[in-house]
Amino acid sequence: MTVADSMKRRRVEASGSTGTVRSSKIFAPFRVIGHVSNGTPFAVGTLGQSFYIATVVGRSFQIYDAATLHLLFVSSTQTETPIRSITAYFHYVFCSYGNKIGIFRRGKLEKELTLPTSDTIRKVTIFGNYLVACTGSSLFVFEKKDEKFPTEYYGELKVNALNGEIVDIVHPPTYINKIVVATTSHLLIFNVRTAKMVFVSEEFVDGITCIETAPALDILAVGNGVGSFAVYNLKKGKILRNVSTGSKSKITSLSFRTDGSPHVVCSMVNGDLFFYDLEKKTRVHVLRNAHKEVSGGVSKVQFLSGQPILVTTGADNSLKEYVFDPALSDNSAVVSPPRHLRSRGGHSAPPTCITFGDSKSHFIQSASQDRSFWTFSLRKDAQSQEMSQRQSAMKDGKRQAGISSTFKDKFPPITMIAQENAREGDWANIVTAHQDETFARTWDSRNKKVSKHVLDTIDGGIVKAVNITQCGNFALVGSSNGGIGVYNLQSGKLRKNYKLHKKAVTGIAVDGMNRKMVSCALDGLVGFYDFSQSKFLGKLQLDAPITQMVYHRGSDLVAFALDDLSIVVVDSATHKVVRQLFGHSNRITAIDFSPDGRWIVSASLDSTIRTWDLPTGGCIDGILVPNTVTCLKMSPLGDYLATTHVNGVGISLWTNKAQFKPISTKHVEEEEFATMMLPNVSGENGSSVLEGAFAEDEEHSSGTYVSVDQLDKDLVTLSLHSRTKFNTIMHLDTIKRRNKPSEPPKKPDSAPFFLQQTSEQKQTEMESQLMKLDPSAASFESDFTRMLREGAESSYDKFIDYLVDMSPATLDLELRTLRTTEPFTELKRFVDAINYGLKQNKNYEILVAVVSVFLKIHGDVLYNVQGEVVQALDEWRSVASQLDSQMDDMVKYCSAVINFITTT
Repeated sequence: MTVADSMKRRRVEASGSTGTVRSSKIFAPFRVIGHVSNGTPFAVGTLGQSFYIATVVGRSFQIYDAATLHLLFVSSTQTETPIRSITAYFHYVFCSYGNKIGIFRRGKLEKELTLPTSDTIRKVTIFGNYLVACTGSSLFVFEKKDEKFPTEYYGELKVNALNGEIVDIVHPPTYINKIVVATTSHLLIFNVRTAKMVFVSEEFVDGITCIETAPALDILAVGNGVGSFAVYNLKKGKILRNVSTGSKSKITSLSFRTDGSPHVVCSMVNGDLFFYDLEKKTRVHVLRNAHKEVSGGVSKVQFLSGQPILVTTGADNSLKEYVFDPALSDNSAVVSPPRHLRSRGGHSAPPTCITFGDSKSHFIQSASQDRSFWTFSLRKDAQSQEMSQRQSAMKDGKRQAGISSTFKDKFPPITMIAQENAREGDWANIVTAHQDETFARTWDSRNKKVSKHVLDTIDGGIVKAVNITQCGNFALVGSSNGGIGVYNLQSGKLRKNYKLHKKAVTGIAVDGMNRKMVSCALDGLVGFYDFSQSKFLGKLQLDAPITQMVYHRGSDLVAFALDDLSIVVVDSATHKVVRQLFGHSNRITAIDFSPDGRWIVSASLDSTIRTWDLPTGGCIDGILVPNTVTCLKMSPLGDYLATTHVNGVGISLWTNKAQFKPISTKHVEEEEFATMMLPNVSGENGSSVLEGAFAEDEEHSSGTYVSVDQLDKDLVTLSLHSRTKFNTIMHLDTIKRRNKPSEPPKKPDSAPFFLQQTSEQKQTEMESQLMKLDPSAASFESDFTRMLREGAESSYDKFIDYLVDMSPATLDLELRTLRTTEPFTELKRFVDAINYGLKQNKNYEILVAVVSVFLKIHGDVLYNVQGEVVQALDEWRSVASQLDSQMDDMVKYCSAVINFITTT
């Protein structure tokens, strides 16, 4: 067991010991894009004259419209175990997983059937009033009673082990209550109503891998594992014809064309489709590489009923439709080969490099080890498209770089992608570095195809890093030998070159104004250049080789991932290290800035995703994931985090809760990391995009730090009120004079339509209001005066709190109405309250402003008073002088520390 595995196990045990599953403070799983099919045979359903296709993706399934291949539904809940088979029945989809059958309608689970055995279900078929599920040795029958589909358990039919293991089941047309069972060596017919076996065929020497019923009565097609299939007559019990495909590849499925042409197609594990004409007894066509052989070839092929369209799928994460065009004439003996009609797909191997393709978080550019380059849409599945690798022909008819559209001639895997859209549509705006190639390739994101220019390295080394300036005019290419070339993307010509590094360049970046350029390499050097004048500005030697670099143009900060498992943040303006982040226990695989430049999100081979807060330098969030992250990117809007993983062909999306609520910057220890499952296709146990807006306050449960009113009694603490209130208290007289009307209101020249009330009417109304006044409820002591009097008897805490929260106008009125006659009790109490508040070291600036206004209003009275008021004023002078001295010392100390940090 490796160190990372043992640490992972300890974290899981620690999280499980508390009985609660921690969730991330910042990121929540949302969904996965780029999944189409995992190779499990699909199911075709009919609704009237329309068809739909259900494909399996792990523990979920997706439903596509056969006419457009647009995604209609995704199952809302995941199954307990991976789906082994799927069957469509009008509005319902039956999925088998383990020993259970889930019945879904419009993607929602309506009912679940469980077999009385623990064996795994291999296939489910429905006919008449019966549903039959087969395992390796038995058939389980369910009957329709009161519901719209069979749900009542009817019985079990055993298959003799001498006949072999069950591989497939079908229901032939017109065979009432009967089902044909294909074992590894025989064909059996069972009557499910009477639970009797009515037919056993002779042994098939080459074995049986699949069977399919023909449009003709009593006819079956039987495929084997040696590249041939037989046409079998059930009624006569004999083989009518053996057809060889010319290959020794295993047959995975068969299908008959039902639109009038007597064609049959079989799919094979080598990825080919073999078409045969039963009337002419001849091969029609062989479609090579319909699906990738390395992924298991074609798992299923099926003609749509009554149409010349066939659907195929495979484990290469693709779903395709092919069509036979009508013959040119009725007597034509030539059948045109099937042509590609439409398809949906994604990567067949885990993605290794991704980037967001626009500023609105709509498209993601993704590359994989399967040598494909895809553009995935986050909004609509049908907008996803693979970038074409076929180049345009030159004037002399030759193609550049000998590029073909076949898989074997595809470009090597992409190792780095750079994209800028400032000149999109004018010329190439994407540059990619490929594995073991000495030149970078250019692409056009608008036309979704490779461009004509290739950008060679200046020293003949392999391309290790690429980038594009924000203006979209220049591409930068870094070499494994240390050289950096700058090319004009419009002409493809070399304009500048830099030679600083002695080892492979791992990162290049240019600021938004094309003034500063930064580069890094495995030699640990960080180079700084004047890009506009092609001058070398300086270099910085780090402690370990640099493996990755990411540049944030808004703040001019550059983050480097080092081989010593640390992340170093450098200010490109001062050429100095500003942060060094330690925490990962294995090689760092990906880093990225948040759009505002405040966070760095990093992933490592220790199976963690960490979020670092740059102002504090701490890890504020951590996620432990089951599959190691290979690449991650924050969306330009900050609403998503996209990650790729070692064992998944899709791109995982995580929502950012920080869009809707503040996130604590408290440092999180490794033991507090969240243990979370990855996003899935169905979105089950995930979150919505707006989850952070409606989530309940988890401040205490998530360990969010709550700021206290006062960190320490020896520290001078300011109030939480805005600076506007402080200024209003100090200058209320000026504000009143400014707001005073320049002229008194003028009496209108003519009398108004409604006459004013007379003085007698006003007096009558005032007398009626006085009669309604309850003398017992009247109080002529304000809350200010009452709290001041009660504070002198006990404590001034309530008075100080009330004083700080008062509005400036009310405070000014209360200060002016303090009683200034002997024995000056209220003045003495007020000064004592201020002294008490200053000694608490709280609300410093508000109390100073209040004292300033108090002295301005009652200065003439305080000048002539004697006795206890003078003692109180002397105490205030002593306390204020001590606080001023303390504040002056602390400000000078902080200023000196800041100057020392910024100048060293």
